[in-house]
Amino acid sequence: MTTRYDIAIIGGGIVGMATAMALTQRSRASLIVLEAEDRFAAHQTGNNSGVIHSGIYYKPGSLKARNCIQGREALYRFCEQYDIPHERCGKIIVATLPDELPRLEALYQRGLENGLTEIRKLGPEEIKEYEPHSTGLAAIYVPYTGIVDYTQVTQKYAELAQVQGATLQTRARLIGVKQTGNVIILETTAGTYETRHLINCAGLHSDRVARMCGLKPELQIIPFRGEYYDIVPERRYLVKNLIYPVPDPRFPFLGVHFTRRVNGSVEAGPNAVLAFKREGYRMTDVSLRDVADYLFFPGFWRMGLKYWKTGFGEFYRSLSKRAFVRALQRLLPELQETDVERGGAGVRAQALNRNGALLDDFAILETPNMIHVLNAPSPAATASISIGQTIAETALRTFDIPAREVS
Repeated sequence: MTTRYDIAIIGGGIVGMATAMALTQRSRASLIVLEAEDRFAAHQTGNNSGVIHSGIYYKPGSLKARNCIQGREALYRFCEQYDIPHERCGKIIVATLPDELPRLEALYQRGLENGLTEIRKLGPEEIKEYEPHSTGLAAIYVPYTGIVDYTQVTQKYAELAQVQGATLQTRARLIGVKQTGNVIILETTAGTYETRHLINCAGLHSDRVARMCGLKPELQIIPFRGEYYDIVPERRYLVKNLIYPVPDPRFPFLGVHFTRRVNGSVEAGPNAVLAFKREGYRMTDVSLRDVADYLFFPGFWRMGLKYWKTGFGEFYRSLSKRAFVRALQRLLPELQETDVERGGAGVRAQALNRNGALLDDFAILETPNMIHVLNAPSPAATASISIGQTIAETALRTFDIPAREVS
């Protein structure tokens, strides 16, 4: 017998669970979360470096900027309320080359425009007050940045949504969508579900889910693998908190950096290597379907022709530990190859448009009975509470669902 719901959320990562939590708090609609894997937070959420971002990088007024800044403080409050280990430790963004200094100044001004009034410019000697083993020409100290385990955060979101009545279903990969009148029929590997409304938070597969639903988004998800090295325990003292380079404004990636995690370990990375599978955590992971998807997308070739040298450089660093460490030594000259060992990897779902441009902002597409989150890379985890509340507000405004009375 098929169960019918008011809302089905596709994807049990941090954005999907934050949306479920917000909807169950604000609506009496029956809701199910369908997750393809055997656990929640299995992909982007569970394989990132656990940074709570400040919002300094993002264009003022953009969805990323607004949601990151609101979501950051909401996340800190949430972690305090539910005793989730976290730390507001701050970070430094370091310019190591003269041509980075104007970009560092522009980043400082952007931070001020985004309301980060406590950021501070640092000279070469002041850098060492925050990171004694780092060197550079200048830096910005960003006290708003923090660290947390996003898998724990997602688990708490899921717990709260379930307490409010949400149904959570794992091992339910979406394989087909049919619409009959006002009913959406979802065929999954766990059975068939019916819903009146759908919210697509499928991350790496969000574009495919949208196409299953009959939409034609003018973008393609391109998977980029980010590989990390771990600093060996006896050399972790080289990094106090977080050390970042000045990012290249052409790309929505932040460059290889150092991150202390809440468990005490220190990660170095990630790079940004084109993956050959949407869940391609290793170089040897290959899906012909996934590769064909982007090879037949015109935007991929436009991007490739423009940035092929950068792409080859990333692949070289992926294959060569020496080259990876050389990039890290710009920020931390004392680091040696023996100080790091291969760590984990994550895959970023990066939307690319037909013109070959990597989308730099969140992208959310609305239809009368659906909401599709088509681009939500970093800082989506930081912004998850804000994003979830935004989606819930949109659903309450556009879906035929009952609101919950607030006492």
